Formats: sequence, C-alpha cells, structure tokens
Amino acid sequence: MKKLFKKKPAASTVQARAYHYDVILAPVVTEKSTAASEQNKVVFNVKLEATKEDIKSSVEALFNVKVKSVNTLRRLGKTKRFRNTLGKQSDTKKAIITLAEGQSIDLSAGVK
Repeated sequence: MKKLFKKKPAASTVQARAYHYDVILAPVVTEKSTAASEQNKVVFNVKLEATKEDIKSSVEALFNVKVKSVNTLRRLGKTKRFRNTLGKQSDTKKAIITLAEGQSIDLSAGVK
C-alpha cells in the first residue's frame, strides 16, 4: 500500500489539516451505524490507502476525541448491468472507530 504523504505534515500546519480531511471522506449514517453509536462507535468512509494510524490521528485531530481502537473493512465494488453495458462500482473502505469512555462525536453538528 502506498502512503498518502511520504512524511506526515506537522500537527499545527494548514497542510496537516488538509491531510486529515483527505483521509476521512464522510460519515456513514445508516441504521447499523446509528445503533453502533450506542456502544461508542462511529463509522466513516476513508481513503483506500489510509492506514489505521492515519485514521486514528485524523479523527483525534479533527474531532478532539480520544480513539480507543480502529477497525477497517474494504468493500470491493460490485459489477452492475445498466441496459446492455457492464459497469463496476468503486471500491470503498470503511473505518469503525471505537471512542474512549465519555467521548462522543456529534455528526449532525459538523466539524469545527
């Protein structure tokens, strides 16, 4: 796997903030992810190249929370037929973030 950057940028720079936004693409809001929020878990779509360390540092920097663990899964894109043409959906990667006790992320409020 290739890294997004060869060297991580310094924590306080604008480049670092952009790096964190490049790693985390969007929150996943489904019934299953909403049910997981009761167990201090949050689900995000992330870059395919992102490592668990990248994801952990990005969530901690963007949301000011303490991450306990990160689990990832890759979903390979399905082949779909549209009329007579075969197409392929994009591959996606999800990260299930377990937050430390007492920590929470309000996805409806947005990022500061």
